[in-house]
Amino acid sequence: MSTIKKILVPFDFTEPSIAALDYTLNFVGWERPIEVTALYVSQSLVSDTERKTATKRFAKTVASLNRKTHFHPELLISEGDLSETILEIRKLQQANLVIMGTFGDSSLDAHETNTLKLVLEADCTMISVPFGTEASTPKEIALVLGKEEIENPHVLGLLLDIARSFDAKVHVLTIYKDSIYGEKVMVETNEETLEYYLEHFYAEHSFEKNQDVEKGILDYIEEKSIDLLAILPRNHAKTTKPSEGRLTKLLTLHSNVPVLTLD
Repeated sequence: MSTIKKILVPFDFTEPSIAALDYTLNFVGWERPIEVTALYVSQSLVSDTERKTATKRFAKTVASLNRKTHFHPELLISEGDLSETILEIRKLQQANLVIMGTFGDSSLDAHETNTLKLVLEADCTMISVPFGTEASTPKEIALVLGKEEIENPHVLGLLLDIARSFDAKVHVLTIYKDSIYGEKVMVETNEETLEYYLEHFYAEHSFEKNQDVEKGILDYIEEKSIDLLAILPRNHAKTTKPSEGRLTKLLTLHSNVPVLTLD
């Protein structure tokens, strides 16, 4: 039985948000009883007339996507700061997953976008969907691990849920710069956790040497035809020193496949 019951989709009628909604509806499908709420956040007060217009426009958008789901997606309109409102509504609705579209940023540095800001602030599981991504179900998933021990293995439960729902393989990837020794020592600690939480969907653990960790990951995505990249952000780490989240930033901005942040 799926642990995903509710999905929240930040939505503003832009092309990335419509693409993210399309991805979500395809992800949910017809048979899975998952509620989808599209959340439109305005920084100014929204009148009753504007609410009615937006609701009608949303209904037309959903109809144009031609996706059949168990529950009809609904539009929720709220006012306030974008990230704060999304996180507040997610808690109120007890949504298991947030799926948000992004144009990304092809520049070498990490420029902040609304999606990136939410990824870094959200202490919850999220999928960022790059604009132009085909709305297909994941079959080949790459989980990126560093040399650190998995701090909260329970977050792998949602990854298992996704793998189980789509009969997808989970390929674990570790990029090392110099010596593989440290990474392989930690593998012994993580291996039982991976086998336990990912069951038979756990396919392999690959080690790739690359001085540029991001490039190593993106090359692996292309070589293995990965269609969903999963990461364990360490900017919210509790038992170890939190990182600044630079790799999370770069992957969210530069990946051409959806990025699942397990938080």
